[in-house]
Amino acid sequence: MDYSAMINEVASYLEQRLVTKPEIALILGSGLGGLADTLEDPIRIPYSSIPCFPKPTAPGHSGALVFGRRNGRYVAAMQGRIHYYEGLSPREITLPVRVLAAIGVKTLILTNACGGVDLSFSPGDLMLISDHINFCGANPLIGENLEHFGPRFPDVSDLYTASLRKAVKEKAREEGISLKEGVYLMYSGPNYETPAEIRAFRILGANAVGMSTVPEALVAGHCGMRVLGISCVTNMAAGVLPQKLSHQEVLETADRVRETFTRVVDLALTVA
Repeated sequence: MDYSAMINEVASYLEQRLVTKPEIALILGSGLGGLADTLEDPIRIPYSSIPCFPKPTAPGHSGALVFGRRNGRYVAAMQGRIHYYEGLSPREITLPVRVLAAIGVKTLILTNACGGVDLSFSPGDLMLISDHINFCGANPLIGENLEHFGPRFPDVSDLYTASLRKAVKEKAREEGISLKEGVYLMYSGPNYETPAEIRAFRILGANAVGMSTVPEALVAGHCGMRVLGISCVTNMAAGVLPQKLSHQEVLETADRVRETFTRVVDLALTVA
């Protein structure tokens, strides 16, 4: 089955199970998937039951697509994502984004757990992504262009929609929530970066580093979606502190800031 046929098959499968189509979608990163469990009137569909849908293998990514209401909006929430390091192609891991566009999603809120490269950051900080550096060596737009989604050479100068960031920052400021803003660099993983790489990334202008988000953002932009990226700084990057990195720390920090993270997502839903 070719790629376009796969997108159409998954979209048709989902549409048959939905009464209301979502206009906003969330992709929830490591340790952040619990937000999907708070949706009202949920329709929960495991990835394993969706034809052609990629299945996550990383800890903290349960693998379910949940539709429901949150803060007055009808949303689709991906409870976990698929990463490039899991062995699938960039096109395969971004198929869910194409499907979300096909069923009517206009705004994509991307979340992730990341390492702090900026020395002014601390674990538990939340950062709105203003731009990215694609350091993973792959791009999901390589290959035949899907003209019905977008152009061969899409402009990405405002990929992380500035007006959305501005509106969320203003709402957060009114509630006394501190939000960082900066550049996210994607590293392929699955190993954490070396201290030398982190020093190089800092020179390149990165404020945070992680192993996801960039492929999804590129495809969402190609589909004409508005994109908001929210990174949770769950640890400082390699070499910043005299300690080893662990995924357990990532999950523990994400759980600690869950309440603030959820509130920022709710603010985003009010302005999206």
